Amino acid sequence: MDVLTTIVQTSFATTIMANFKLHLPFQPAGDQPAAIQKLEEGLKRGLRHQTLFGVTGSGKTFTVANVIAKNDKATLVLAHNKTLAAQLAQEYREFFPENAVHYFVSYYDYYQPEAYIAHSDTYIEKEAMINAEIDRLRHAATQALLTRKDVIIVASVSAIYGLGSPEEYEKVHVKIEKGARDDRAALIRKLVNIYFERTNADLNPGQFRAIGNSLEFMPVNERVIYRVVFVGDEVAHIEKLDPVSRAKLLEPKNVFVFPAKHFITNEEERLRAIEDIKLELEEQLAKFKREEKPLEAERLKRRTLHDLALIRELGYTSGIENYSRHFDGRKPGEPPFTLLSYFPKNFLTIIDESHVTVPQIGGMYAGDKSRKDVLVEYGFRLPSARDNRPLRFEEFEERVGQVLYTSATPGPYEKAHSEQIVEQVIRPTGLIDPELTVRRVSETGGYKGQVVDFIAEAEIVIKRGGRALATTLTKQMAEDLSSFLKEKGIKAEYLHSDIKTIERIDILTNFRKGEFDILVGVNLLREGLDLPEVELVGILDADKEGFLRSETSLIQTIGRAARNVLGRVILYADNMTGSLDKAISETNRRRALQEAYNTKHGITPMTIKKEIHDIAASMRTEHQRTVDELLVLDTLAYKNDPKEFIKRKREEMSEAVEQLDFETAALIRDEIYKLEGTGPKARKPRTRKPLSGS
Repeated sequence: MDVLTTIVQTSFATTIMANFKLHLPFQPAGDQPAAIQKLEEGLKRGLRHQTLFGVTGSGKTFTVANVIAKNDKATLVLAHNKTLAAQLAQEYREFFPENAVHYFVSYYDYYQPEAYIAHSDTYIEKEAMINAEIDRLRHAATQALLTRKDVIIVASVSAIYGLGSPEEYEKVHVKIEKGARDDRAALIRKLVNIYFERTNADLNPGQFRAIGNSLEFMPVNERVIYRVVFVGDEVAHIEKLDPVSRAKLLEPKNVFVFPAKHFITNEEERLRAIEDIKLELEEQLAKFKREEKPLEAERLKRRTLHDLALIRELGYTSGIENYSRHFDGRKPGEPPFTLLSYFPKNFLTIIDESHVTVPQIGGMYAGDKSRKDVLVEYGFRLPSARDNRPLRFEEFEERVGQVLYTSATPGPYEKAHSEQIVEQVIRPTGLIDPELTVRRVSETGGYKGQVVDFIAEAEIVIKRGGRALATTLTKQMAEDLSSFLKEKGIKAEYLHSDIKTIERIDILTNFRKGEFDILVGVNLLREGLDLPEVELVGILDADKEGFLRSETSLIQTIGRAARNVLGRVILYADNMTGSLDKAISETNRRRALQEAYNTKHGITPMTIKKEIHDIAASMRTEHQRTVDELLVLDTLAYKNDPKEFIKRKREEMSEAVEQLDFETAALIRDEIYKLEGTGPKARKPRTRKPLSGS
């Protein structure tokens, strides 16, 4: 262990253990010192469930970071969406720059699960667009858990979905050591056995290429190239290279290479699994025969035998996760390996925005089972496909140890199970909850009137450099309102669940930078978005009782204006619903406590000052960053003469291909895509319908 680091904090002292080194940008203040102390004491007493009931902007993440440092255990932080997870990962990296903070979310940019609709006899094949960079980050997370102790994994609910066995994943790694007796052909075989692919072009994660007496490969967990040079049957030296400039970064004595896929099995286990799958196939075919279902039997036989042939020859097939029970040696109904399986014993779990994340964890299993049951019934999958599933909630509970829930609006589960609820109402900045104003929709003139009134209020905020948020009830309304604002000469963008992960994060970053002034959204604007520049929040149709206008949702939305000293919220409503009444009462209760504290301690509230980081940067490849840099340099030349510029660029691309410089050619190609707004990642514009009057 390292030398113990002692940090003296306001009103109390704490000793930080060896594994985690917390960098304090400021000292705990407001309710934070007491909250940190109570939560840490609760962990020491062995409390299984605790809740940090902290108002928006009170620094819950900073409080939790202090608890993690003092607890000194590997930690899982669960968030309910990718955007929030990315933001949290960035914050924890700032608090723990010397430790391993990783990001683990679903690696699909687009995912259409396999399904069958019986009444219309429609089979929907699995369709997925994998984000290679997010897949790399997933591998980096699991490898960190297997090789280090000082690990924080910030994950979405994908953490409870099936993943390959950690024992097999760790067991089959390849060690390359300088001076070892090994030759190039043998190393190639080893890499192929752990699912690395051979290429003669640019290297991507999980690929290798052989050049002369050397072999180059890019591991799945980092964007670097390792060059292994052989002299005879000995590893002469190893070089770690920058993938773009090929500058030498390091000459390591050894390197450990983990598999390119999480689902991996050795040859002996693979042969056993194949026999088990064949046996299950025979049993299911016999069942279909008894039930007089020849179509289902033929369908299942054809699909399964095709998959088995690929597994036998290549060791892998699309949808291999559906056979995971056989490869893992699990019994029917037993839970799969997940990210939780990679953690050491007694790890700490933080469930962020628990009022949303806990129900989300609890709801995953039933939906997956319903879809799989239909696929099995109609012969598209073997019954064992049901065991490729997310964890049931009770299985999740069994696999986590001590849990800390954080929320401004704790849900029923947290309230019922928490042995201690710690309230954090006083903000370190002295900020109080925003001032609330209720305006009657009928008096503003219906939906259009709400919009006109909001625009008038937003223009006042924008003139003094602030930002505004507007929340609507549907995605279409968000898009329509965004377009309407642009037509009025106001810089605006919309944000909802159809926007891809990295683009979502880009929109939020650009909003904070002031590239536009109003952000319009539906539900994504509620939890965990840290936007201190926001001075005004407009909640349209605030009296439409339902999920988006429940007490919890309203309090969360109101909280978006709680990070700015000028923050205020306008609720457009004709009727005072129960949810509205409770949300307003709770906000006023908090305001009273906060104002009393400020008066007693002579505190003048201050807007939160927070640096603007591109939290999507860690999810971009070096290739993407280089393309963005080229765009900055070439945009002016393109605007001066677009046709001539593109013609010249295409010639440069062709020359690069002729010289076998595929890396440069790919950079130029993607720059052309972005300049012309074409290519696979171009965002298609939506047609806007006129704003309705209701």
